[in-house]
Amino acid sequence: MQLVFATNNLNKLKEVQTLIPSNIKLLSLKDIGCFEDIPETQNTIEGNAIQKAEYVKVHYGFDCFADDTGLEVDELNGAPGVYSARYAGNQRDSNDNMNKLLSDLSDKKNRNAQFKTVIALHLNNNLQSFTGICKGKITEIKHGQKGFGYDPIFKPDTFNMTFAEMSLSLKNEIGHRGKAIKKLVEFLNSLEPKI
Repeated sequence: MQLVFATNNLNKLKEVQTLIPSNIKLLSLKDIGCFEDIPETQNTIEGNAIQKAEYVKVHYGFDCFADDTGLEVDELNGAPGVYSARYAGNQRDSNDNMNKLLSDLSDKKNRNAQFKTVIALHLNNNLQSFTGICKGKITEIKHGQKGFGYDPIFKPDTFNMTFAEMSLSLKNEIGHRGKAIKKLVEFLNSLEPKI
């Protein structure tokens, strides 16, 4: 069985490859010759994930899954949310995004937040979605060199370190994307005899 993972983010691809069973061949957008920017014009995380998976199915004919992830901060009414990648502008720079968020929270006591990943799977002309959530807090300064995105300023509940200080295996075990991927894998494994 082969599936396209609709991402150009090599960090995400690496993270997901460690979670997908070896009987599923994971193809990247590059593998199928998709080099254009896939539209992400929906106003929800779920909507963007579905839009990306459907785009690959319609334009390239491959079964596909796509994810969208947002960081939702309580004090900011769920922002940056669906705009997490472009929070500080269209340059999509992680440091700019983190600096803006830290600045926006500089005088706030409530630093509760959650990462939310939604995976949309377009398989055999059916659409399924899987959600993973990881609750935590926004730190006051950046910690750690690993990971990507907001990882240096997000400390998951019950842990005394940020995602950027964790091994990839630990982050996958407790993180939002790992939780959503586990649900995806369970679903794919439940279909195994029928494929």
